[in-house]
Amino acid sequence: ARPKSQSGAFMTQCALCSSPDATAFEVAPRDVSVPVCDTCREGLEHGPQDAPHWQCLNEAIWSTEPAVQVLAWRLLKGLSEAPWARDVLDIAYLDEDTLSWAEAGLETGDKIVHVDSNGTVLASGDTVTLIKDLPVKGAGFTAKRGTAVRKISLVEDNPRHLEGKVEGQRIVILCEFVKKA
Repeated sequence: ARPKSQSGAFMTQCALCSSPDATAFEVAPRDVSVPVCDTCREGLEHGPQDAPHWQCLNEAIWSTEPAVQVLAWRLLKGLSEAPWARDVLDIAYLDEDTLSWAEAGLETGDKIVHVDSNGTVLASGDTVTLIKDLPVKGAGFTAKRGTAVRKISLVEDNPRHLEGKVEGQRIVILCEFVKKA
């Protein structure tokens, strides 16, 4: 049974964080709404700030409801500076229809294009090869020329940067030092 408020009315839980007193939020561009709390609504409307509250997205992204997955995915994309959010996005699976729905609701401005040292356009998930030895600051090792970096992620706000794992560490690499494999 759903909990009741002091007035005796039924309370609705937030589909993302399970907080009480949620209200309907439309998941554009489709005519579907999901109950969300004030904190989640604020994050969806104005962009989330990394805070412990958003750890709820670790579970919400796996919801059986596509609309909840869409909202969780959009919030995680908004938290792309947080390593934990990038990790969740890396392992999350949305079917093709749900992913296109999630992407359709994001604001689109000028699209940033990432290119390798040869001018080839790069995409998230590509494999690249390092074209020179790169000392990795703070990690104490050098990423050797010829190293393959699989399943790269593109840094959305910087066309010169990409991210990938080398020797088990997630690092930022300048696009000018890679070529698409």
